[in-house]
Amino acid sequence: MKALVKFKKGVGFVELREVPRPSVAQDEVLIRVRAAGICGTDVHIYHDEYPYYPPVTLGHEFSGEVVEVGEEVRGWKAGDRVVAEPHTRACGVCSYCRTGNPQICSDKRSIGWGIDGAFAELLAMPAWLLHRIPDNVSFEEAALTEPTAIVTSAVNIATGVEIGDVAVILGPGPIGLLAAQVAKASGASWVMVTGTPRDSEIRLPVAEQVGVDCLLNVAEADPVQKVMAMTGGRGADLVVDASGAESAINQAVAMVRPLGRVCAIGLTGREEIAFSWDNAVFKSCRIQFSLSSTYLGWEQALSLIACAKVRVDPLITHRLSLEDWLSGFKAAASGKAIKVLLMP
Repeated sequence: MKALVKFKKGVGFVELREVPRPSVAQDEVLIRVRAAGICGTDVHIYHDEYPYYPPVTLGHEFSGEVVEVGEEVRGWKAGDRVVAEPHTRACGVCSYCRTGNPQICSDKRSIGWGIDGAFAELLAMPAWLLHRIPDNVSFEEAALTEPTAIVTSAVNIATGVEIGDVAVILGPGPIGLLAAQVAKASGASWVMVTGTPRDSEIRLPVAEQVGVDCLLNVAEADPVQKVMAMTGGRGADLVVDASGAESAINQAVAMVRPLGRVCAIGLTGREEIAFSWDNAVFKSCRIQFSLSSTYLGWEQALSLIACAKVRVDPLITHRLSLEDWLSGFKAAASGKAIKVLLMP
């Protein structure tokens, strides 16, 4: 079968290859991949900027159809439409796994970087990680469940949205646009999304399309001043950093109100950044970091997508064949795309 493989360490070294059909363990199912999204992580792996274990098939955001079930699998059958959490090889016995947090198990090796992933025709997954796709959700929409679950896990579950919140999302990439919608769906009364000049062509217009109240290009206006003017000098109740930019992270502290909440999702890609620590202390704000996704986050994500409280289709800007993967990676890296789907 065809698969997109990172075959050795270094920048590049990614190619479409013929690989063996996956074997299926007793507790696994075999899935025919219908749609798979290119994530920033995939681009970082291409550029040798994220941990991975080559040779490995890339891709972890996907939807598909069960074609085979292992002997010990119960509750799933061929033809079932599924998505799956990426937390493969979590140990199941450490304190994190036992408390429902396999996403931070030190033994975890997720699909797409730790073991073979979803940029392939077929994928084997442990049955315990599966979630059923609602009937009214397409395979293409379902392929965005994983990034939506990252957002629900971080914004709703870890940080919390309160009714009437003034919320600011820093960064209009896929995570930022999903975070804006999740905040709105969870009770925020006013949501602003900030971006840079390169976001003005595609990403900020889509933010408006999905119901964001205020769009701000940081090259044209100061986001901190805008928030303070909007709130009468009080500050935002909730700020979500989906950019990982040092300047935005410090803006988050500057614009959040005293006792407000900052949700940190974006990765900086650096060991250290300058951070206005004292300002955060003086405000007694809560800064909540969040990595990956939880079971409840996946259930919330599927529910929000199914009832159209979160609209994912406007975020899909490219639908490409697996053979056209390189143009998809280039579009994702350039900012001229929001979500690129590969269709094996």
